Amino acid sequence: MVVVKDPDIQDLIQAEHDRQATGLEMIPSENHTSADVMSALGSCLTDKYSEGYPGKRYYGGCQFVDQVENLAIERAKSLFGVDHANVQAYSGSPANQAAYFALLDPGDTVMGLHLYYGGHMTHGLKVNFSGTLYNSVQYHTGKDGYLDYDEMEKMAKAEKPKLLVVGATAYPRIFDWQRLRDIADISGAFLLADISHIAGLVVAGVHPSPVGIADVVMTTTHKTLRGPRGALLLANGNPSTPLKKVERIRENIPTLLDRAIIPGLQGGPHNHQTAAIAVALREASQPAFKEYGEQVVKNAKVLAEELLARDYQLVTGGTDNHLLLIDLTNKEIPGAVAEKALGKAGITVNKNTVPFDPRSPFDPSGIRLGTPALTSRGMQEAEMRQVGKWIDQALTAHDDESVLAKIHTEVKNFCLGFPLPSDL
Repeated sequence: MVVVKDPDIQDLIQAEHDRQATGLEMIPSENHTSADVMSALGSCLTDKYSEGYPGKRYYGGCQFVDQVENLAIERAKSLFGVDHANVQAYSGSPANQAAYFALLDPGDTVMGLHLYYGGHMTHGLKVNFSGTLYNSVQYHTGKDGYLDYDEMEKMAKAEKPKLLVVGATAYPRIFDWQRLRDIADISGAFLLADISHIAGLVVAGVHPSPVGIADVVMTTTHKTLRGPRGALLLANGNPSTPLKKVERIRENIPTLLDRAIIPGLQGGPHNHQTAAIAVALREASQPAFKEYGEQVVKNAKVLAEELLARDYQLVTGGTDNHLLLIDLTNKEIPGAVAEKALGKAGITVNKNTVPFDPRSPFDPSGIRLGTPALTSRGMQEAEMRQVGKWIDQALTAHDDESVLAKIHTEVKNFCLGFPLPSDL
């Protein structure tokens, strides 16, 4: 664990480390990085300014950070099987903003999954840049929780979007990328695949890849990829640097993306972040990572079985990936109450809306949880069955502080056998 001489900050780092080490991190957008990733993130590379791209910087002294960025680029291209990778985006939301900036003019129509049905705020939420700078039309899931491809097709015909955004933060099933390509083609829209949640599963071969189907693939690097906070923009084709304006056609997408990042939206990249991304990409290229991705899905399916057996209502009835979305209506426990109770039991989840939720998004009917972080600690099917039992016990006794404290003690003892990867 990192050690700093500032006692106030050190105490808080230690407290957060201990919270993670003695609890079960089950928010599906969170994971545990390796010690190598953390070391790169805390390196002297943070001190170097390097606006521009390798070989074309606005600053001197970039010979080594150029090599770092080129290494990250080559590893991203190899891992995902693309011609072009931009590794400079500060995080997922800025990366999506860059894709919009590259492909659209303000006021153009964007079609994305509604936040309350599992999408992300950058997919067209009205209070987000994506819903204020652009004309946002939002599709939904069906009553069964699955994406309603027929509704999407009808919407594409009626609204004629210039960009179809596909991806989710709370969708437990596989995406049919080719069907989505066909829907985008109805209006000649660009297709942006936001695979932030499932990128590690794509790399592991347990979720279909949108590469070669989508025009742009965006992913964060800190979820199932187990890297630092950051993002990648991936596309096919090769960038160029003509002096004249670049036309918005598919052949020019790599150039459009690079120009959107800088000078369009960002200044100097975070070189320490780029190095940590490069480390994570190398780790994801190893055979053990495929086993990891496979285990993430196995664990999620076993956890789903355990909860279904205890009469929990899972949106779509189960999962194909790393996460579960639970509708607690039949248990008569609001999502916020469930999140708090599980937290007291040492199990971290987040409250979440469910499709067609009658409750407020600030006090929704469901919770969202997943298996990436637990799997990173070496937990497998048997452990998931135990976790399922604890979840049920905690929710059943959600207003009994003594029961929740007892479960938390059991969880702490259990976690001693599964240290954080950075502690190994």
